Amino acid sequence: MTSIDYPAFSRREMLKTASSGFGYLAFAGLAARAADQSAVSREGPLAPKQPHFPARAKRVIFLCMRGGPSHVDTFDYKPKLSAKSGAPGTRPGTKLLGSKWNFAQHGQSGLWISELFPNVANHADELCLLRSMQTDLPAHPQAFLQMHTGSFQFVRPSLGAWTLYGLGTHNENLPGFVTLTPPAASGGAQNYGSSFLPAIYQGTRIGSDNRPIASAQIRNLKSPLTTDVQRAELDLVQTLNRATLQRDQFNPAVEGVIESYELAFRMQKEMPQVMDLSSETEATKTLYGLDNEATADFGHKCLLARRLVESGVRFVEVSHGDWDQHFNLSKTLGANCASVDQPIAGLLTDLKQRGLLKDTLVIWGGEFGRTPHAQGTDGRDHNNKAFTMWMAGGGVKGGFAHGLTDDYGYEAVEDKVHVHDLHATILHLLGLDHEKLTYNYAGRDFRLTDVKGNVVKEILA
Repeated sequence: MTSIDYPAFSRREMLKTASSGFGYLAFAGLAARAADQSAVSREGPLAPKQPHFPARAKRVIFLCMRGGPSHVDTFDYKPKLSAKSGAPGTRPGTKLLGSKWNFAQHGQSGLWISELFPNVANHADELCLLRSMQTDLPAHPQAFLQMHTGSFQFVRPSLGAWTLYGLGTHNENLPGFVTLTPPAASGGAQNYGSSFLPAIYQGTRIGSDNRPIASAQIRNLKSPLTTDVQRAELDLVQTLNRATLQRDQFNPAVEGVIESYELAFRMQKEMPQVMDLSSETEATKTLYGLDNEATADFGHKCLLARRLVESGVRFVEVSHGDWDQHFNLSKTLGANCASVDQPIAGLLTDLKQRGLLKDTLVIWGGEFGRTPHAQGTDGRDHNNKAFTMWMAGGGVKGGFAHGLTDDYGYEAVEDKVHVHDLHATILHLLGLDHEKLTYNYAGRDFRLTDVKGNVVKEILA
């Protein structure tokens, strides 16, 4: 309950007052007025909004591989690197390290993809590879924050928050932005926060990065009260909150509480059903790899992501880590890829079968890439000058590779795509002009891309 000038009633006291004669009438009157206000407010910040222009994508699933996957071992084929493995590297005192995995061309498009992703490779003609990605710094906290918020220096709203602010949500009974098992490190809650945007636009966290998603819960989804009594109780609390807001004129914290209380009440009806996978067929669970210990956890998250977007959630982020392979690359990179390959392919297949892929933008990648030279004998260091991400569905060209790195994959040399460009392009696919999607704060208009960013038009279908 917010800090206000009214007496602080406990739940028991409010219910006791509500059940007594005059107290009940007063309570009911307040509740009725608050209910009217609630109905109006639900037309507000989360209501669907018209994009700036016709959208190619209606929703986003961001498969975030925390730690920086090695592009030269996965989606950026460098035969010359393999041929010169052991030769002097791109930095003094280093040696080149060729990929330990074979690459092959896949699909009618002939995209080169590593054997580490045999199932994803079956979707080659749906993938749009961005092989010339760049970010500002080769440090995890800064690069991860920039990937999520556009800034590594200041606290800024996240990509998901900007998306929800610009478009609203399709389902008022669910959060518009959900993040599954986000990391506590590398910026933590900032990566799905709303910063100076209203608090209702921040992401709803489900689970944590060090626990299986199957055990994750959203607290307090079940109430010991009946729906009618809980609604009446909430209406009284909201009346007091709105009185505080009317008195203060401007109080973002109270505004956020009002909206979040209403959303939480509505979530109790629908969210448990979305989280429950028991209605899924065994064939679908197998498709996502839930019957395999190695793929079950990430498969569970990918299946939840599909259920969330299918239910109207606008933006879902699915985290997986750690891809920070300074050492023991041969074992750990292989294990990471094996744990996500089948679930990702299952997600793409499932979305396509349900007619959702055409307007769902699926994004895969991490905060930066890895060096072509060895760290030790079996590892790679951070590389912010070149890395690969890919997109599928949502209005991008399938079976297409954009940009080039040098012969060894050390630096992007053609059609460079900065993180600001990536953000501008994602918003464009959603029908949002990144230069017009602004919010006035501290006397100036802010946007996700600040004063930078260009839409990568070459990848648009």
